[in-house]
Amino acid sequence: MEQENFRDSIATINKEGKRAWIFPKKPSGKFYQYRKYVSYFLLLFLVLAPFVKINGNQFLLFNVLERRFNIFGFPFWPQDFHLVVISMIIGVVFIALFTVAYGRIFCGWMCPQTIFLEMVFRRIEYWIEGDRGAQMRLNKSKWTAEKIRKRVLKWVIFFIISFLIANIFLAYLISSDQLVKYVTDGPMAHLGTMIPLLIFTAVFYFIFAWFREQVCIIACPYGRLQGVLLDEKSVVVAYDHVRGEGDNGRKKFRKNEDREALGHGDCIDCLQCVHVCPTGIDIRNGTQLECVNCTACIDECDTIMDRINKPKGLIRYASEVEITENRQFKFTTRMKGYTAILTILTGILVGMLFLRNELEANILRLPGQLYERKENNIISNVYTYKLVNKTVEDVADVQFKLLSHQGTITLVAKDHFTVPAQNIAEGTLFIEINNSGLNGDKDVLKIGVYSKGKLIETTKAQFLAPRSYN
Repeated sequence: MEQENFRDSIATINKEGKRAWIFPKKPSGKFYQYRKYVSYFLLLFLVLAPFVKINGNQFLLFNVLERRFNIFGFPFWPQDFHLVVISMIIGVVFIALFTVAYGRIFCGWMCPQTIFLEMVFRRIEYWIEGDRGAQMRLNKSKWTAEKIRKRVLKWVIFFIISFLIANIFLAYLISSDQLVKYVTDGPMAHLGTMIPLLIFTAVFYFIFAWFREQVCIIACPYGRLQGVLLDEKSVVVAYDHVRGEGDNGRKKFRKNEDREALGHGDCIDCLQCVHVCPTGIDIRNGTQLECVNCTACIDECDTIMDRINKPKGLIRYASEVEITENRQFKFTTRMKGYTAILTILTGILVGMLFLRNELEANILRLPGQLYERKENNIISNVYTYKLVNKTVEDVADVQFKLLSHQGTITLVAKDHFTVPAQNIAEGTLFIEINNSGLNGDKDVLKIGVYSKGKLIETTKAQFLAPRSYN
């Protein structure tokens, strides 16, 4: 690594400051096959998740407008926001742990941007325009009938796929049932939804047809996070510079040449690792922000090593310590700390999920209202109640009863009511208690919520009364 100027610029920008298009060679090999299995599984999950239901709840739903969220079949309401926060913290710690231990492996194997670009859009591009060389020749050629046909076909297919992705994305936001209803009703019946859908389609088309690897290099904050979390013990896609450079550096391959006697390393400077890279970097320059750990360079280098009868693994998953000091990977103290935090947070989340009530009750005194003194030393307070039903079944014949004091609860306009499935019931009620049964001017009441005579939830409320002077 004689020069460090690669750190001053990115491969997607030329010397004039204009966009330099990347035409990566079509990858192949062991890791690419594994990535395809993982990618197709995740694509299937992404497509099916909004349409799969558990106990009547959509598997994943993020309806921000109606404040309805389902995560793995568990319904979450604004009242459960603390659980969402804990889940997000767990996600951040999980990504941090994997970055510390295994570098940017998430980007290369699980990131939706990488999966869609490399396993869907680029594969279509290879099918229509050919491999790296054919794409470069087509890009430089004049606009002939063949070029127009290939480009228009590619753009049309890209747009259709972007439209389908936008529909799936919409299913996560408004629910799959609502999406199916909109589709069957026709676009003209729901123009207010069709316009945002076309905007999403345009965004996805722009990202996958034009912006592409720039998302990973310029826009994604995770690439910057990588630089903070990685150290010399992190396992990343790395070039073994000790073996590859030797004493006198890399050298082009010549048949029957004794490279070891000449002091040259195993790298034959074929540049295939550069040509196959989807972000256009040279992995031999070391760990770089643009590297998404996609393993394409590993597969390509292993293929070249096979051809020249050299051991595989010149480019491989390894840490800097392993390459320079020949030390195996160890679980460091920092990794153990992240793992402990992750385990604790996951335990807390699981416990809170199991302890979470399916019906949540809140009874609050009406703001700005004082108590009312009635006949026979009765004190009355007015309250508003809100019941959140998190299940897919109606909670019928709901009534309130005082559990901590002797008194009565009177609902306004009704004696009992039903809380609809996955919905909210609100109203007003009066609580009346004899002043002799109160302990002070601010008693805390325990109130039971009953459905068909069965206690299903308890809640508390503050009761105001005249201050007693002894």
